[in-house]
Amino acid sequence: MNYQEALDYLANLAKFGFNFGLGRIQELLKRLDNPHLALKVIHIGGTNGKGSTTAMLSAILQEGGYRVGAFTSPHLKSYTERYRINGAEISGEQVAVLIDELRPHLEAMVAEGFEHPTEFEVGTALAFLYFNREKVDFLVVEVGMGGAIDSTNVVKPLLSIITNVSMDHMDYLGHTIEEITRVKAGIIKPGTPVVTAAGGEALEVIESVCLDKKSPLYVVGRDFSWQPAAWNLSGQEFSLRGRRGYYEKLFIPLLGRHQLVNAATAVAAAEVLIDLGVSLNADMVRRGLARTRWPGRMEIVSQKPLVIIDGAHNYDGARCLRQALKDYFPGRSIVLVIGMLGDKERARVAAELAGAARAVVVTRPDNPRAHNWRELAEEVRNYASEVYLLEDTGEAVRKALALAGPEEVVLITGSLYMVGSAREVILAQS
Repeated sequence: MNYQEALDYLANLAKFGFNFGLGRIQELLKRLDNPHLALKVIHIGGTNGKGSTTAMLSAILQEGGYRVGAFTSPHLKSYTERYRINGAEISGEQVAVLIDELRPHLEAMVAEGFEHPTEFEVGTALAFLYFNREKVDFLVVEVGMGGAIDSTNVVKPLLSIITNVSMDHMDYLGHTIEEITRVKAGIIKPGTPVVTAAGGEALEVIESVCLDKKSPLYVVGRDFSWQPAAWNLSGQEFSLRGRRGYYEKLFIPLLGRHQLVNAATAVAAAEVLIDLGVSLNADMVRRGLARTRWPGRMEIVSQKPLVIIDGAHNYDGARCLRQALKDYFPGRSIVLVIGMLGDKERARVAAELAGAARAVVVTRPDNPRAHNWRELAEEVRNYASEVYLLEDTGEAVRKALALAGPEEVVLITGSLYMVGSAREVILAQS
């Protein structure tokens, strides 16, 4: 098959939905000779910041001279973004070849009475097969959803990271912070070190699990502290005190206070890897952070008009985004474009963001879970008087641009599926 046929094949697997458990992925990987077990994995879970932390840590390791794989999801534009080696995406041809190789195993599993693996499970198996054959020195793996029940949780990592825990995917993970944290803490393995920036009740759960599994725990904000120094629209500077010393005037080309927490988490992870014998130093940490690229997160994609895109797909992300707007654009009027999936905290996100906007355009993410997207508009109308509904993302973006005055900020946020589409519309007009 060619690349488009491979994508169509994967898309068809979406009919199997979310079917959690590790039995199917374990069986599939066994038929592939367990490629994941030969990989040196750093496993990153949490509610928000997983992708940014993955990007930063991958860049640090790359500065150390290592060949670094990164498996992330979802993607902004192309499915190939999910599989990177030293920043370079897998080719479409390679995806097609690997799907061709996996397909007979999937058909054999069904013929033998196993459940068909889900779309994400097939994508995960593809990742392990690809990175194993490419002989990466390290593979940084972002958890898809949750932790214990996620198909990536078949790995035996060098290090587990839980960025933070807040309310998200409640239909699947639980309805309290304790329940959700229990699921996310499922990536903690016996004796394997853990880094987290979680606090409060979530940290208490993680501490308990680490104690039970005799896993060393390093807490960002307790064992690692940082101080903002300066910022502008190209990024921000900060200093950090780690277990191995003091890092002065580090720079990240990412905006928002929350990215400083993610950066501190990446540095903490690098220090733990040094403890484990990985050859890294402070200069590599500095260069890696400075060269990090992670689009779609508080990203300025146009200056005139000023257009910002951010994948704030849950309440905690929306709260961080609102704070960043106050920090960087105080007093500026906002025209908001937003589209969210059906399993998100739409009411709380609307309260956080719509109330700060002069006008709001509600649109539909390109995802089956967005079937009731119009309901978000009802929430938005509780906080904004000027509300528009446009199903097509391109039309929604063009409407917002037409509405925005010369000094207003156009903010595009919500599901990454929608944000990625909107980003392409804006960049095509530049």
